[in-house]
Amino acid sequence: MSAQTHNITLIPGDGVGPEVTSVTRKIIEATGVKINWEVCEAGAEVFKKGLATGVPQETIDSIIKNRIALKGPLTTPIGFGEKSANVTLRKMFETYGNIRPVKEMPGVATPYQGRGIDLVIVRENVEDLYAGIEHMQTPGVAQCLKLISRKGCEKIIRLAFEFARSEGRKLVHCATKANIMKLTEGLLKRTFEEISKEYPDIEAQHIIIDNAAHQLVKNPEQFDVIVTTNMNGDIISDLSSALIGGLGFAPGANIGDDFAIFEAVHGSAPKYTGKNVINPTAVLLSGVMMLRYLGEFNAAEMIENAFALTLDQDRVLTRDVVGDKGSVSTTTFTDTIIKNLGKKYPKLVTRTYKPLILPRIGAAPDMVRPKERQVNGVDIFIESNQSVNTVGKSLEAIAAATPFLFKILSCRGVKVYPKPPLKNPDVVDHLCARFTTKDGSSAEDDMIIDLLQKVGSSHRWVHIEKLNAYDGKPAYSKTHGED
Repeated sequence: MSAQTHNITLIPGDGVGPEVTSVTRKIIEATGVKINWEVCEAGAEVFKKGLATGVPQETIDSIIKNRIALKGPLTTPIGFGEKSANVTLRKMFETYGNIRPVKEMPGVATPYQGRGIDLVIVRENVEDLYAGIEHMQTPGVAQCLKLISRKGCEKIIRLAFEFARSEGRKLVHCATKANIMKLTEGLLKRTFEEISKEYPDIEAQHIIIDNAAHQLVKNPEQFDVIVTTNMNGDIISDLSSALIGGLGFAPGANIGDDFAIFEAVHGSAPKYTGKNVINPTAVLLSGVMMLRYLGEFNAAEMIENAFALTLDQDRVLTRDVVGDKGSVSTTTFTDTIIKNLGKKYPKLVTRTYKPLILPRIGAAPDMVRPKERQVNGVDIFIESNQSVNTVGKSLEAIAAATPFLFKILSCRGVKVYPKPPLKNPDVVDHLCARFTTKDGSSAEDDMIIDLLQKVGSSHRWVHIEKLNAYDGKPAYSKTHGED
């Protein structure tokens, strides 16, 4: 163990949180690692005091000072407060990477027992659909903006490769839905293919996300590291944890350029609060991840060995693993792990761990700088309960007196006017009218505003998008059925 004393913000959390964080603290201290724990509040009790974020300023100041936090589960209130305190912390400290190890637990019976599952999900943590930018565009049509940035893609991909190197892993899969969402999910795929060339020591493969989910159930041992977008990562990380026994065995880390927050991903389980029956494994293994982040590799390995001995050789298991009959209390589980510290578990598959080198990406917001730009036209989204023929003919007449050509009308990504692929398309009150310039020149803002005013005189528009082209390439998707 190093002689250094580490200052760490400890957020006990809600429900069983104080119990599982107390266990983790006790076991880490028993290894001899020196930690100054700064206990802070967040979550349910803070919401009840009227603070809408669930995170008080004292906690924010503590994390800013210490740069590392270990957190128990936090309850997200229903009917009051804002976003969850978990999301608030991730966004506030720009912890852009969520790392979820999935490793077979010795002595824990699952349908996959004995297959040697040992993989890591690296999930982008701050953008994609989880940015939470939503609008009701009509009373019956909602929109959620899926924002994927080149900077966000590069940061999470470099983190995945650097994490693989830190653990001696040799294969990184990038899981996307780039076959359908060619611009957003495709941006992650293209960035992965470019960045992977800088890591010749690691094999890089792309996989479609639904096939990744299929393969995780069918043949999970083929995976080493999977990097993916926020929503996809949320889903497959929970799926993967089920392969090894459930969320009670799922540690997690939120990593950023300057801050790291380590946490279990399970809920606060209030019905088990104070009963001394909860399984503390997820938070404990999050603590192990934290120790490696701190460079305390020996202590991390001590806990892993003691934990494996407790499960497999001593058969000391909590109720979530074996049920009420034959299970032990949280206290007994903890004491047994501490008793086993310093012993070696002969079947433990060890890795040669190295310090994680965090990628540093330039601060400039415009990472991609095209030489040429052009606006080929505009999409105007309209709320209307009129027939598509009525709307289409009206827009053709409006466009006739402008520099724009009315090209098509679509609904939910499918062309509905003129000559739709289906004779009687099923439509809702949310239509997209695509206009392009008649002479192929770039559409200026005053031209677009004039068109918008003319359309607005006859129809209720709700949203517009410029049809940008960068370096001669269209930067927008075609509608299904569009020429």
